[in-house]
This record gives sequence, structure tokens and C-alpha cells, in this order.
Amino acid sequence: MPPSPGHLVRLGPFHIPGLTPRHIRVFVPPDARRHGEPPPILFLFDGQNVFDDAPSFAGGWHLHETVTRISAQRHRRPVLVGIDHGGTARINELSPWPTAHGPGHADALIGWIADELAPRLAHELALQIGPEHVAIGGSSMGGLCALHAHFTRPDRFGAALSMSPSLWLEGGRIFRDLAARSRPGVSTIYLDAGGLEARGSLLEAASHMAEQLQRLGYGPSAFRFRADRRGRHSERDWRRRAPAALRFLFARSRR
Repeated sequence: MPPSPGHLVRLGPFHIPGLTPRHIRVFVPPDARRHGEPPPILFLFDGQNVFDDAPSFAGGWHLHETVTRISAQRHRRPVLVGIDHGGTARINELSPWPTAHGPGHADALIGWIADELAPRLAHELALQIGPEHVAIGGSSMGGLCALHAHFTRPDRFGAALSMSPSLWLEGGRIFRDLAARSRPGVSTIYLDAGGLEARGSLLEAASHMAEQLQRLGYGPSAFRFRADRRGRHSERDWRRRAPAALRFLFARSRR
């Protein structure tokens, strides 16, 4: 039975080839079809952290409350879909490349979201899943994986929310990968980092990523970079920055 508007539900477990079974958490915003159109979808990694405090060891983002508060007149309120991580396998399953933690299963996870989960939710909730209607996001390893997903599956994910992404992974390979790619036809990106993360090195790396994206032709309407000088690598800081990220990604004025 599909989730009803205004309610957060936990579904599953779902079986993903090559990965451990996991649950997802879905929130359909109230008055989702108020403007006579289906809402967009935002898929989020580390689903335990997206909503309430209980499943997260460091507190949740309470994104369902944020979505409910933002103006439906000025923003498209997205359906939120949090995909739980696999515990100790998290780094390996969110890595696009082989690392010391394993071969890297990000492409398998992204493929399952794009080709199985998204069509299923589209059918059950009567949603559209063209790239102009679908975003993907996360923080830390999830933020890195979101960038990778957007550029490798632009047919499905037209926007990326990347908070404090692990740009250092495998010697900064994401920089080399994106340098070999062109900008997707449908593309909106929110990127941020805190000045107190990794002694400032993450903010420096994120600034370089912002410059690289701007060289690909991203302007203010399609790209937002936030340098949070006092930000730390914490759920609390991502929760604080999330409202502005959602308002940018889902602004009606950009359509």
C-alpha cells in the first residue's frame, strides 16, 4: 500500500543484487498535488539519518519537517526517499571505485535506484521520473555518490544535493572523472562544505570542485556552492544547511 501524504513510512526490506537487504523510508508531502502536477522525487543515501533522530546515532535531518515548511507557492515539495546504508559495508557500497574497503558497489546501488526503485515508486505514487523530476543526494560518502550518480546516470537523476562530499577518496578521483565528462542536459547541483571539516581541507577541495563545475558552464541558476566557514562534519550541520539546499534545488522559478 503506497504511503499517504503527510506520513513517514518504512518499507522493505528490499533485495539489491550484490548488496545486503535494506529498508527505505518514504515521505509524501501534504498537498503533494496541490498545483495539479506530480511532485518531484529526492532520493537520499544514509536513510537512517534523513528523518527522525531515533535511527541515527548522531541525530536526524528532519527533512520531512523541512519539506512541509517550505512554501508550496515558490517550491516544488519533493517526495523524500531515504535508502538505508548497510552498516559496516557503508563505505564500500557508496564508493564508485575499488578502495581498501572493497571493490566499490556504488554503481550497483545507483543502478537499482534508477532502474528498479524509481519505476516502482513512480507506478505506486503516480509520479514522473524523467531527469527533470528526480534528484539524488547525501552527505560525506553519500554526497560523493550523489555527484557520481548525477554524472553517470543523467537519464534518471537531473539534480544532485552534495553536502560535504568525500572528494578525497582515491586521491580525488572524482575530479578526474568529471573532467572527462560533459555537463548533462538536465543538471542542477547544490554543493557545500564546512570550514572546520578535516582542518579546512574539505572546504578547499569543495572550492576546487565548484571551480571545475563552473568551467563546465554552470551558472547561478544551475549551481549553488555554500562555504560554511564554521561548519563541521556532522549531522547537525547538514540538518542546518538542508533547508536552503532544498529551496534552491526545487525552486519553481528555475523551471
